[in-house]
Amino acid sequence: MIDKSVVREIVEQWLEGKEYFLVDIEVSADDRIVVEIDHADGVWIEDCVELSKFVEEHLSRDEQDYELEVGSAGLGQPFKVVQQYVNHVGKDVEVLTADGKKVQGVLTAVEEPRFTVRWQEKVKVEGKKHPVMQDVEQAFDMNKVKYCKYLFNV
Repeated sequence: MIDKSVVREIVEQWLEGKEYFLVDIEVSADDRIVVEIDHADGVWIEDCVELSKFVEEHLSRDEQDYELEVGSAGLGQPFKVVQQYVNHVGKDVEVLTADGKKVQGVLTAVEEPRFTVRWQEKVKVEGKKHPVMQDVEQAFDMNKVKYCKYLFNV
C-alpha cells in the first residue's frame, strides 16, 4: 500500500510558493489516491492536471500500481481545514451542531479552533408581546460541530 505521508510530502513540495493549500489526502487499501486542494479564488483544472503529473513523476507505477484523482474541495462540502473557514469569512454558511441543530448565517470570524457565525432569530424580549428579530452571534468549536459548509444562495 502506498504511504499517505509520502504522497503528502510530494503534494506539499508542489504547493510550495503557491497560494493553493492542501485540504485532504486519502489513500485506500486498493491504492486509490484522492488529493483535494483549494484556493481562495477557486481551483483551476490546469493546476489539478499539473499537480497530478507532478505526483505521477514522483511515484513509480513499476513499484506499486495506483489510481490517482486530484481535484478541488467541492463547494458545498463540509470544511476540513482552517484555511477554508478563513476563505469564507463574510459569506453564508450552514453549521450542524453536535446536538443536531442547524444554523444558517454569516461566518464573521475565525480564530482556530473556533469560528463565529451571526444570524437573525426571533427572540422573546421582556416587556414585548411578540418575539422580535435580533442578530444572534455564536462561537463554535471546529472540532465539536458535525460540519460547517458554504451555503449557496441560489
